[in-house]
Amino acid sequence: MPGLKVVIYLPLKEKHLWNFGCVKMESSEKNLIAREKILDSIRLALGKTPEKNPFHSSENKIVKPYTENIIPKRSDLSHSEKIQMFARYAQAVSSTVDFINNINDVPKAVTKYLASNNLPTNIVMAPDADLDAFPWDDSSMLTLRRGKPDEKDQVSITSATFGFAETGTLLMHSGHHHPSSLNFVCDTHIVILPAERIVGSYEEGFNKIRNKVEKNQEFLFPRTINLITGPSRTADIEQKMELGAHGPRSLHIIILDKD
Repeated sequence: MPGLKVVIYLPLKEKHLWNFGCVKMESSEKNLIAREKILDSIRLALGKTPEKNPFHSSENKIVKPYTENIIPKRSDLSHSEKIQMFARYAQAVSSTVDFINNINDVPKAVTKYLASNNLPTNIVMAPDADLDAFPWDDSSMLTLRRGKPDEKDQVSITSATFGFAETGTLLMHSGHHHPSSLNFVCDTHIVILPAERIVGSYEEGFNKIRNKVEKNQEFLFPRTINLITGPSRTADIEQKMELGAHGPRSLHIIILDKD
């Protein structure tokens, strides 16, 4: 009927898992058939032809084999060259970069950066086991609180899942070990990035995540992924670039290169 609006809420029991290029779904055949019968009734009412195969649901239509895109040649480098490229591109977008080669120097590097920029030494840090491995107790000047930031916090510390050399971009996973708010709320964001996590291209990093999902059924893809290239900025007002408009005003990356 003209003007007829049909709204149906269906209890979906599928477990959806986004896997960069495919959607994995777990559902019983009975649930699929029942749902498709309802959808077929709607199609008939609208004068459309029902699906011939009840298992060809709308979700299944978007399941396609992953096809790798064209990868820029410029990221096809040795690992040491990828590290230098990452640092160069990160600095080009107003990030600051520091290199250290010993895990014991991480607290010292953080303290030095805070002091040189006249920043508070009270820090909110991601409850990340990788970060806990650093000897924070050796630096009496730092006061660390693990968890989510609030409006009083000015400095946050996180790790990063990957650094993409081709653009100087950081990839952040959300999760209990890394609340996404740590990437945006504080005025200053410090990232501890092990050099082995720097890859050439986006595809290289996404392939590593995809392989982890496929090999470890207990690993679910994170709810949120943030790609961060430099501190927050905008030029909406009078075409003047302003840092810190929608997130950190400063992004400092400490690259831990143990080689």
